[in-house]
Amino acid sequence: MQKLNLSHSLSQKLSPQQIQFIKLLQVPTAELDARIEEELEINPALEEGKDEEPKEEFEDNYEEEAVPEERDVNIDDYLDDEYGGYKMQGDGNYNSDEEDREMPLSSNSSLHEQLISQLNFLKLDDRQRTIGQQLIGSIENDGYIRRDLEAIINDLAFSQNIETDIDELEEILRKIQAFDPAGIASRNLQECLTLQLERKEHPEDPTVIHALKIIHDCFDEFTKKHYSKIQKRCDLSEEETKDAVHLITKLNPKPGGVSDGLVRTQYIIPDFILTNNGGKMEISLNSRNAPELRISRSYSEMFDAYDKSDKKDKKLKETVTFVKQKLDAAKWFIDAIKQRQNTLLRTMEAILMYQKEFFVDGDETNLRPMILKDIAERIDMDISTVSRVANSKAIQTEFGVYPLKYFFSEGIATDSGEDVSNREVKSVLQAMVDAEDKKKPLSDDKLVKMLNQKGYNIARRTVAKYREQLQIPVARLRKEL
Repeated sequence: MQKLNLSHSLSQKLSPQQIQFIKLLQVPTAELDARIEEELEINPALEEGKDEEPKEEFEDNYEEEAVPEERDVNIDDYLDDEYGGYKMQGDGNYNSDEEDREMPLSSNSSLHEQLISQLNFLKLDDRQRTIGQQLIGSIENDGYIRRDLEAIINDLAFSQNIETDIDELEEILRKIQAFDPAGIASRNLQECLTLQLERKEHPEDPTVIHALKIIHDCFDEFTKKHYSKIQKRCDLSEEETKDAVHLITKLNPKPGGVSDGLVRTQYIIPDFILTNNGGKMEISLNSRNAPELRISRSYSEMFDAYDKSDKKDKKLKETVTFVKQKLDAAKWFIDAIKQRQNTLLRTMEAILMYQKEFFVDGDETNLRPMILKDIAERIDMDISTVSRVANSKAIQTEFGVYPLKYFFSEGIATDSGEDVSNREVKSVLQAMVDAEDKKKPLSDDKLVKMLNQKGYNIARRTVAKYREQLQIPVARLRKEL
């Protein structure tokens, strides 16, 4: 038997306008242009430029001049753009140069192409060349072959129908390892360094011989910087060991680099610009954050004309609905852009007031502990909103360009009972490591004692965490001869 139950529930849903605002808020300046361009392409009711509302008082007197006969043709063009897309390959409006301006590519050949070119200079038969191409195809972006040779043999058997063995594969691999750059096609770091040392201009140089001996016989000790063990095992003096280690450290551990040949330079475009006018701090938005957008007059007039006409015609009703949707979407987008600008400015002004001492002289030690909640409470907004603003945004100051996330940090208690930013502690920690005796680097325990002496109440595990965040290795690996 069916029963009817009545229940109450409280739910929260975001409107399409709110979703659009949230997405725009987290978009950095570098991507905002592309997002606006995308909206301009899909919505013909949205245009670039200042609003033309002041011209409305002349509409009645110049109606015939303002609406020429070609106006209907322009409307059809707009509708065609909506369905066909004005950047389709077959369209006359398509400009093939636009993509090149947006994504400049390097004219240099890729690592793979360079190696294939060098392979073609070898006197190989078709079978050997295919094996060589397979090996080159297995080289990763940093220049290493990490795949097991047995797996490459299986690939050749299944994909190329070529039967080979380890000896033949290694013979061709050695030929490829003689290519430029030196160290290419190595299977591990030890082999990479060895290949580079063997190709030095003066292989008979004692320093090169000592370096090869260290890499061959004491590689594990070298990676752990156990120099005393290296000296004893290789029967070298301190000076010989120092010269050999110095030579090894100048070698390239990633001969292939990290690029795949598509070079795209990334620029940091600041969202805010801070100027100091006689001690008065002024925040302004990057002009690209405040684009001039407007509603298309032709679409507005078209909607007014269609809306006053007879709506019994089904096609006319569909046209009115279409035009209204585009006009509403354009208004929502413009409102979202304005709301984005307002939220960005409010958030940045709150950060500026909170960290005013830092923005005066750029001294990192003047940064105050600050979390997202501190700013959210000041501007009366949700923490998630502040997080979206702080993420992937940056500000240009007299001292450089800083990401907004740079100003958020936890607090560390001091002996005086005050809290200081962990960035101040990190700065002090970095200075201690920079000034240490590299022959006897400071351990984490010693760093803790030194920080405690300066008044920072900090635990050893916190020092270890900050050291890792600063990418400072442990004391043993910082040791130098």
